[in-house]
Amino acid sequence: MLLADEINRAPPKTQAALLEAMEEKQVTIEGITHKLPAPFVVLATQNPIEQEGTYPLPEAQMDRFLMKMSMGYPDRPQEKAILARRKLRGKDNHDVEQITTPKKLVAMQKALETVHVDPAILSYIVEIVQRTREDHRVTNGASPRASQSLFKTGRAAAAIAGRNYVIPDDIKDIALQIISHRINMKPEAKIRGITGMHIVRKILSEVPVPVIQPA
Repeated sequence: MLLADEINRAPPKTQAALLEAMEEKQVTIEGITHKLPAPFVVLATQNPIEQEGTYPLPEAQMDRFLMKMSMGYPDRPQEKAILARRKLRGKDNHDVEQITTPKKLVAMQKALETVHVDPAILSYIVEIVQRTREDHRVTNGASPRASQSLFKTGRAAAAIAGRNYVIPDDIKDIALQIISHRINMKPEAKIRGITGMHIVRKILSEVPVPVIQPA
């Protein structure tokens, strides 16, 4: 696992080097290719407030991130709970315990292949992604990676819920996080404050939800 803290502070050359690792699961150093261990996952953070000394992530790199989430600020009860846990812990540092192994993670990933995806769900995914490319406010809609990501995370959501089949809500519940960051808006839309999240919300409200039978 690679954690890139405040990744938008990395210069473009460093960000470009991540593309090979994220897509090909390998790195090339002085002409020699090194395979990365499985599973290989990149987690990254960005500071949306501080812009000085930062670089925008290339579109190709953004597309390779499975999802993007905004944490925001904790509310009052959450922030109080943070302080309570810090008081109970008696120190700033956290003691992190191992809860699984790389071998088990790979096994879980392979197990998702047994989760059934109805053809109607496939059509639902495709329709959502296709409509991002047809909106007149969008320069570039979501790529085919968005469809694949919805497919995979939909299966994961079903498995977490204890089902061996995907339902439309598995797709709807994660679509914003999976698709929004892959959409590039036209300048006039940006000026009006329209974002990829607005586009995806509108699409989800318009695309008919399929009715499927459990596998």
